[in-house]
Amino acid sequence: MVILAVSYVVQKISDKWDQVWLGANIATMAGAGAYGSIQDAALAVRGERIAWLGTAEEGRQRAQAQGASIHDVRGQWITPGFIDCHTHLVYGGNRVEEFEQRLCGASYEEIARAGGGIQSTMRETRAASKESLYDSALRRLRCLMAEGVTTIEIKSGYGLELAAERRSLEVAQQLGADLPISVRKTFLGLHALPPEFTEHRQRFVDEVSGPWLNALAAAGLVDAVDSFCETIAFSVAETEQFLRAAKQLGLGAHVHAGQLSDVGAAQAAAKWGALSADHLEFVSADGARAMAAAGTVAVLLPTAYYTLRQTTPPPVDMLRSAGVPLAVATDSNPGTSPCTSILLALSMACTLFGLTPEEALAGVTREAARALGVSNEVGTIEVGKRADLAFWRIGRAAELCYGLGGNPLAAVMYRGKIRGAAGS
Repeated sequence: MVILAVSYVVQKISDKWDQVWLGANIATMAGAGAYGSIQDAALAVRGERIAWLGTAEEGRQRAQAQGASIHDVRGQWITPGFIDCHTHLVYGGNRVEEFEQRLCGASYEEIARAGGGIQSTMRETRAASKESLYDSALRRLRCLMAEGVTTIEIKSGYGLELAAERRSLEVAQQLGADLPISVRKTFLGLHALPPEFTEHRQRFVDEVSGPWLNALAAAGLVDAVDSFCETIAFSVAETEQFLRAAKQLGLGAHVHAGQLSDVGAAQAAAKWGALSADHLEFVSADGARAMAAAGTVAVLLPTAYYTLRQTTPPPVDMLRSAGVPLAVATDSNPGTSPCTSILLALSMACTLFGLTPEEALAGVTREAARALGVSNEVGTIEVGKRADLAFWRIGRAAELCYGLGGNPLAAVMYRGKIRGAAGS
């Protein structure tokens, strides 16, 4: 563990603090040393912002001098609030029947081509009321918040018609309004071809890239777009049409890339300056180099890999060598990753994909923030950033990737306020 020099650590944004947290081990995920860690440290907050970092002793003295509220955490670890940068949290029904089918030998592609998969969830989502979609998504979201998630990306993509897509994004927006968690909304317009467009594929792509996207963006429901670029989904050309339309509106972009095969989706993501390319079990060296040059983050989704019992992991060494940032997320969805545990995703990123614990923790903090385009606000513990923090009863940071089934979370801070482990 590294104790950073006081000259490096001590920073301030204001001489007046609201509260100070003393006696912490802080994994800033920024700066030098393992995890950017500071031992026996203090952290001051003013309003919604981190106001100061330094030694516990100086923090105590300054807090007492100005009458700030003092909290002694007695050796707990503080990390940035976790960021789940790839989820499909809003949907109707479940796909447990397909889970059984896969265990009996059916492949993901076979199920999808037979009308299951995304099409199955589409039917359930279209039939669901806004209230039922909200209630089911809320239960899933609370599970993630109970493990320290303070920012989340929520994709649409199971409605596959404008009204149902709007309803899903409105639910995502409402969750962000009702709970202290920050929600980023992604219009996954090209997820699967709905049955009513079977004979009119290009018209569907045109609708999604034009009137649908324009209407949803005008309503303030879209922060970014996404496309499932794959042999069983949408081509590179179709994906690029959608990404081009998003760029013209000033929206960010993500691409489901290389989950089942390499069709050049990583290169397409890089070409259009996508924030992230996600999955990447199949990606070439050219794709990795293009992503690195564009600053496109690789979002690794180990729980989907596990659920599908895939045998070709993402080429992490190649991505590392190319200089591609590595994020980690749950991919919470009904079909391929019915996961609501960011801690499980952390563990699997290490055991299945070979990330170090420090890389994995960066993957749900610093690099996940980069994947959502919010690095200026969250993802590291630095003066001036939003005080979204997680407090942990652990002896060292690597414990967050080590346990299976436990939850050492002590508390969560959203925008400078402790709300409790479940975000209540």
